[in-house]
Amino acid sequence: MSWPLRLLIGVQALCALVFLWDLAASVFGLRSAPMSWQLREVIEIGAALGLLAGLAIGTQVVLRARSRQKLAEASLRAASGEFMTLVQEKFTEWGLTPAERDVALFAIKGMSLSEIASLRATSEGTVKAQTNAIYRKAGVSGRPQLLSLFIEDLLDAGPG
Repeated sequence: MSWPLRLLIGVQALCALVFLWDLAASVFGLRSAPMSWQLREVIEIGAALGLLAGLAIGTQVVLRARSRQKLAEASLRAASGEFMTLVQEKFTEWGLTPAERDVALFAIKGMSLSEIASLRATSEGTVKAQTNAIYRKAGVSGRPQLLSLFIEDLLDAGPG
């Protein structure tokens, strides 16, 4: 944390403590000596400046965070698009039929054979035969290896 931010937090905390002490002293009658009006005005000016500075810095932090969020979302959209491009390229390379492409995509998404069969309005036996054909064409023995092909390609591609 930078020293200006620490100073700002310190000033705001000090002003808050003074205001709380002043309030408690009034409510519970704890004050032994009254505070001079000049000191009170200085404290109130300091508190107001501290609050305004906090507002400015808080606004800046929120705007910066929002900007980083937009960049992260754009990167995620790009990565998602790249992943789907990679998936389609692999499906074409393996010579998958349109039905096999659908099943492969559902399998990559982690759906079970029964879920895939339900979504495609077909039997589990058909989906199982299609997944076996996909694994054979991709040169893998199962879903984990199929997923690892895409993960390896993404890792090899790296960021950007």
